[in-house]
Amino acid sequence: MATRISDVMWKQFFEKFAADGTSLQAQIRQMMVSAILDRMLPINTPIVSSRKLATELGVGRNTVVLAYQQLSDEGYIVARERSGYYVNPDVLEGHLGAEKSVEQDEPVLQDQFVNWEQRLKISPSTQRSIVKEENWQKYPYPFLYGQFDADLFPTANWRECCMKLLSVMEIRDWAPDLISGDDSSLIEQIRERVLPRRGVWAEPDEILITVGAQQALYLLAEVLVSKDTVFGVEDPGYPDIRNIVTQRTPHKIPLPVDMNGLMLSEDVTKCDYIFVTPSHQCPTTVTMPLERRKKLLQMASQNDFVIIEDDYESQNSFYEMPNPALKSMDKEGRVIYIGSLSKSLAPGLRLGFIVAPKRLIREVRALRRLMVRHPAIFIQRTFSLFLSLGYFDSLQRKHNQVFKERAEVMTRALKEHMPDMTFHAIMGGASCWVRGPDWLKSQELADLAEKTGVLIEPGDIFFMATNIKSNYFRLGFSSIPQNKIEPGIKKLAEILNEMKRARAL
Repeated sequence: MATRISDVMWKQFFEKFAADGTSLQAQIRQMMVSAILDRMLPINTPIVSSRKLATELGVGRNTVVLAYQQLSDEGYIVARERSGYYVNPDVLEGHLGAEKSVEQDEPVLQDQFVNWEQRLKISPSTQRSIVKEENWQKYPYPFLYGQFDADLFPTANWRECCMKLLSVMEIRDWAPDLISGDDSSLIEQIRERVLPRRGVWAEPDEILITVGAQQALYLLAEVLVSKDTVFGVEDPGYPDIRNIVTQRTPHKIPLPVDMNGLMLSEDVTKCDYIFVTPSHQCPTTVTMPLERRKKLLQMASQNDFVIIEDDYESQNSFYEMPNPALKSMDKEGRVIYIGSLSKSLAPGLRLGFIVAPKRLIREVRALRRLMVRHPAIFIQRTFSLFLSLGYFDSLQRKHNQVFKERAEVMTRALKEHMPDMTFHAIMGGASCWVRGPDWLKSQELADLAEKTGVLIEPGDIFFMATNIKSNYFRLGFSSIPQNKIEPGIKKLAEILNEMKRARAL
């Protein structure tokens, strides 16, 4: 039977619904709705009075009265003269509720009826993937890449854009289902404001909006990669593209990386497709120089392969103008360009795009329709307005300055506290790729560091299984305050020294 809330438990129950930025009235309403729909309140018994609930929660009685009035207007509760408020029985019609029948008292192990191991065609959960602590924000030293820094988020500007789109006329414009379409205003902003900075020019029907760059990669692999396809991936490189491709073909070729990014070895010519991050290589952060970019395009033409370019962190260059995108130099339509809009604003918004020839975009759009139809138009339209008002440009400039300062602090801290480590000069982006001594196991280091409040990313996940190197790790600085960087590196150095001493015993 569902749990009934006694009079003395309201305060404890209310704490579940406490949220920053949400009014007390809204929190009380949410609490009561949950209690009603979960059948915690008897139908034929008056609910707790506004006076008593206000006393229990330590809030003003008017706050509770207004919450009750809203619940009454919405039909969750009904007033009975001289008796108080009661749960409206009509609200529970069609709800099975939380109560169990006698026959359901014992848990049913459903896995015993279906052999899922035989039925599953793939098991993505078994693949090697980047794993991060869900509660990473509670750690004092989160050296994680690609995470959210609330202090840098342009709350007022983003709220302004959202509010402008909540008028009756605006809602009527963005609320309809576009089937397989995208918001035309965002497409224009990408064409006019985003792509030209990378030297890329595209027609509207050469652009597709995706649920982040991640979905872009998945869609492309679905329409382009078969069991006979030969696919080249950077090694070390982005784990998720490796996993996506593994589901479709066994023919993956690891392509080594040096101080100038992807090495143009003979293996490159054996591929049907290659995935490359030339702006800031993932995870080493090195940049591919212009001459190597030209050579790669020449090899693609001569050997008839296609390049998938993830323009990873292209906007974050600290000391020099970024090189033009591969796509900007592509004369034959051999480069598929992938970009992210939301990564630098808020990764949770999940907004990216693909630029490719019209024929390919048409098929990818049709496939996306089968998956999600289209990314939320409200988010698309809001981001379009955010771009058009210049807020995105302003945010990029702020990020560049802040990340440059953090990178300089990290560089000094690494040199002072971890002189035995080697790392690439941080010329842009929001992370540092560190190489430790050959004896180092970065996963062990990460486990020990986590216990002291320091989070790092072990580097072995970025290498192909046939070439795993365990002495690398990545230090991100997009979400850690500048004043926490040096103390965090110092703590990490102390742990490394302890590991070194233990090894010497």
